[in-house]
Amino acid sequence: MSIHDGHRSRLKERFQNQGLDGFTEVQVLELALFYCIPRKDTNPIAHALLEHFGGLSQVLEAPVEELKRIPGMGESSASFLHLITELGRYYMVHRSTQTSILPTLEQCAEYLVPHFFGRRLETVFLLCLDAKCKVLCCKEVGEGSVNSAGISVRKIVETALGANASSVVLAHNHPSGVALPSAEDIQTTRRIAMALSAVEITLADHIVVADDDYVSMAQSGVRFDDCLLI
Repeated sequence: MSIHDGHRSRLKERFQNQGLDGFTEVQVLELALFYCIPRKDTNPIAHALLEHFGGLSQVLEAPVEELKRIPGMGESSASFLHLITELGRYYMVHRSTQTSILPTLEQCAEYLVPHFFGRRLETVFLLCLDAKCKVLCCKEVGEGSVNSAGISVRKIVETALGANASSVVLAHNHPSGVALPSAEDIQTTRRIAMALSAVEITLADHIVVADDDYVSMAQSGVRFDDCLLI
């Protein structure tokens, strides 16, 4: 057994006994890489990843092609690290969507926020509800650059009509900003609310998400019942 094998065994045992509490970012990456790089010292690779991307969250959110540029990283190891964030989002969404009735705006927001975990691009989701606030569907309806999401009003209306929704909640994220609606967000929301109102569907809220934080336009004084935002 080499010194690296002993280090792997100790780190794995520590994780099994204590979880990741007390682990450094380097140790977390080392441990993750054990499972996709079986016969190489992963400590230098972990250091190189952190130095290049700036931190653990940036490593786990990096595209596969960028991860592969780091010495020691291949297709499998890059895909594995990318999988961690995707798996985390899948888990969080699955946990939050166990509730099928969402009678309050807070519950709608809690349902939607996990959908944005680890996303590096602005993404738009539409939550469709029936008259009893039962979830009909939650679909991605737009994706854009980091600065501006591409929102198709027509696609939003068609999605809501296709789900036979009575009301909807719109949500999008600000990946590198704060959870405050911009002037453009408000103008876009005005157009969407008017288009939905024309087909007798209520826009109940539009939430803006940044990390684990969110701002509800409706709870911030924005009115949707008459399509006037104040």
